[in-house]
Amino acid sequence: MSQYRFLTTWLLEASRGSAWEVLQDPLRWPEWWRGVERVSEVAAGDDRRLGSRYRIAWRSRIPYELQFDFTVRHVEAPRVMEGDATGELEGTGRWRLFEENGVTAVVYDWRVRSTKRWMNLLAPLARPVFEYNHDVVMRWGGEGLARRLGTELLAAG
Repeated sequence: MSQYRFLTTWLLEASRGSAWEVLQDPLRWPEWWRGVERVSEVAAGDDRRLGSRYRIAWRSRIPYELQFDFTVRHVEAPRVMEGDATGELEGTGRWRLFEENGVTAVVYDWRVRSTKRWMNLLAPLARPVFEYNHDVVMRWGGEGLARRLGTELLAAG
């Protein structure tokens, strides 16, 4: 299996609380995050979303839909949400939000490996394309979150 580690940061002129409210509701991501094709709730979890499991389908510049389940295993509202991915990607994801002087940094740490045979076979050559594709989807997410919050995306990387 090919392993990947991505660290994405979005800087927004918005409160951490408002960014958290949007991010912690993955069922609504397709409304504002280009590339998120659909999200369904597989398991509800508790009132803090612990144990919630979502099936998420993504599509970017590569004409292929990527789907995996994401189970929330740790929440510290409005600062941290972590979980585990299973399916076409397996691994962990962690959202962290920091606020200072009206600017919120949203940091996403994504450590995954692909489980699709064709992706693993192509990985030695296609890795830069897969990484570029991930970066595009994440940039779309930062732009969409800023629009949803009625603010500007100050930086994405």
